[in-house]
Amino acid sequence: MTNFDFIEMKFPAKAEYVGVARLSISGIANRMGFTYEDIEDLKVAISEAITNAVTHAYHEDDKGEVTIGFGVYENRLEVMVADHGGSFNLNEIKNGIGPYKSNESVENLREGGFGLFLINALMDKVQINNNFGVIVLMTKYLNETEVGFDDDQISTTQ
Repeated sequence: MTNFDFIEMKFPAKAEYVGVARLSISGIANRMGFTYEDIEDLKVAISEAITNAVTHAYHEDDKGEVTIGFGVYENRLEVMVADHGGSFNLNEIKNGIGPYKSNESVENLREGGFGLFLINALMDKVQINNNFGVIVLMTKYLNETEVGFDDDQISTTQ
């Protein structure tokens, strides 16, 4: 069993709320002990993921929502950004998510592929589920030596 705190936020799919998410991730990452550089990377990555959702997931007249989840572990921060609202069912996400590969056709996900490449460069692990809408799961480890060793992603009590 892996212990973690889970924080979930939901807000309208509007660009003006990106700053709220940046402040939230900055506060969480700072409390966890991430370096200034890592916090800046996290802020850029979450901005790109939310901007992608806001720009491409909804038509202008839709009242869409973006949901953000933070999995706060002892050694890493996992960040989920999902369009099409709804709360996160962690088991479903874990079973339906796969790694983002830089050779994937980003058109299969949606436009705005540069943001995904940037997220991939800034984070230690990026996974995507695009079964209904798009969920981007981004992982940043506190210590780079742990990258790849702890591979259980977000998990729930079994």
